[in-house]
Amino acid sequence: MNAPLVLIVDDEKSLRDFVRRNLEVRGFNTLTAGNGLEALAHFSSHNVDLVILDVMMPRMDGLETIKRIRQHSLAPVIVLSAMGEEADKIQALNLGADDYLTKPFGVGELLARVQAVLRRSRYHDMPAGQERVVRGALEADLVRHEVRLREKVLELTPTEFNLLIYLMENAGKVLAHRTILQHVWGPEYGSESEYLRVYIGRLRQKIESDPANPSLLLTERGLGYLFDA
Repeated sequence: MNAPLVLIVDDEKSLRDFVRRNLEVRGFNTLTAGNGLEALAHFSSHNVDLVILDVMMPRMDGLETIKRIRQHSLAPVIVLSAMGEEADKIQALNLGADDYLTKPFGVGELLARVQAVLRRSRYHDMPAGQERVVRGALEADLVRHEVRLREKVLELTPTEFNLLIYLMENAGKVLAHRTILQHVWGPEYGSESEYLRVYIGRLRQKIESDPANPSLLLTERGLGYLFDA
């Protein structure tokens, strides 16, 4: 199995080199770019498994770069940014980022997030013998990794699929934010409630007849989320 190829995008060369060295010594292959335009050139000519990028860059910033990548690919993206406000994180996540690390960050935290995002870009293994989950008009095929709503196949990312299946399997139960994050995102997570808000919002757009007034994915304020059976 080939080592993952990581594209590192930051206008600060010292940070690019810091991230590159720490990834390469752990067996990753890397490419580097100083701005979004260089990143897109690399992305179009290589099979990139993960993108790590800054937001504030010349010529093309990180947010525009994410939008361009998402027009063609679901490759996971980790944002590195000095801007740590919740609104900044939500903006990046809404554009298609998979994770968000605020500068400064430790090597251990970065590596843990890299492994978690790569793991999350794949579908979870389901228990042997479990092939389908059906809840009303929603039918999930766990072998083909498909969800149908009234026979129409939904376009879901692996994270969206894994989140929806976990909620469907626990229909009727209120699941705490931390519980969902650690099951779907991984044990490295637990306090990133904004991640859940974004992904629940994405799923509502895809499965609810009226996303603004959901009847399936319900918010239990202060507690978590419930898939209404």
